Amino acid sequence: MVQLKQSKWIYLFVLSLIWGSSFILIKKSLIGLTPLQLGALRILISGLFIFLFGFYKLKSVKRKYWKWLIISGFLGTFFPSFLFAFAETEIDSAVASILNSLVPLNTILMGFAVFKIASTKRQVLGVIIGFTGTAILIGKGAQLNPGQNYLYAGLVVISAIMYAANVNIIKKYLQEVNALTIATGNFASIVIPAFIVLLFTKFFTSETFNQPELKQAIVYVIILSAFGTALAKVMFNKLVQMSTPVFASSVTYLMPIVAVVWGLLDGESFSFVQGLATLLILAGVYLANRRK
Repeated sequence: MVQLKQSKWIYLFVLSLIWGSSFILIKKSLIGLTPLQLGALRILISGLFIFLFGFYKLKSVKRKYWKWLIISGFLGTFFPSFLFAFAETEIDSAVASILNSLVPLNTILMGFAVFKIASTKRQVLGVIIGFTGTAILIGKGAQLNPGQNYLYAGLVVISAIMYAANVNIIKKYLQEVNALTIATGNFASIVIPAFIVLLFTKFFTSETFNQPELKQAIVYVIILSAFGTALAKVMFNKLVQMSTPVFASSVTYLMPIVAVVWGLLDGESFSFVQGLATLLILAGVYLANRRK
């Protein structure tokens, strides 16, 4: 039991470093790729890494799990890969990571709305505080960066809702499935749709391949795919199974710290008021998830 408790904290810390660095990698990849190309390539390359280690596990998946593996694949990987890419064409990578910390709050709201799980006054207060912080963060960001369209922040919020649904699906319907098997089943469901998207982006044209920024962008996508998607996906599935949906989603508490540091090193602006808004969001998440 002690070893399990230590393991889940190690998983949480490593995932925070990996996913916290993903936002700056998305930003750098967009220099040479369109959002649709980035999202599709991220899925395809990640799928390649996953299949190298887990393809043999597909034959052992029972039929009753496939529906949930497909839904999990689209909600937890496919749509967010594109939504984050589009979002970071307009908002800073650090802001995107902070908004992503709404995942635990969305988990609470979804539990109440979809699964009819009663909410306490403390949880409602946490949700209100968290969304107040979100409003301040977005509003101040729009002031600091008048040239950016902060409506794109809504794409991150939509992704956070999808992540919240995915973590509940894994815990409720895929608890008995191996973490690598879940990831392999997810990617088996979404690689073909991703390839179709890539075909329609005119990626396989001389115009794309003659871009001087393409080579560097591909390197960033490979790093993002191997660590930020493939490895992290397996680790997160394992974390959900060894802990709880709330604990697993709390990885989003630590990710903004890593992402903000990367953003500042890359010259992104981040004000004192945005720092306070971030603390409000994290305080709201803590209140909503704290045990009695």
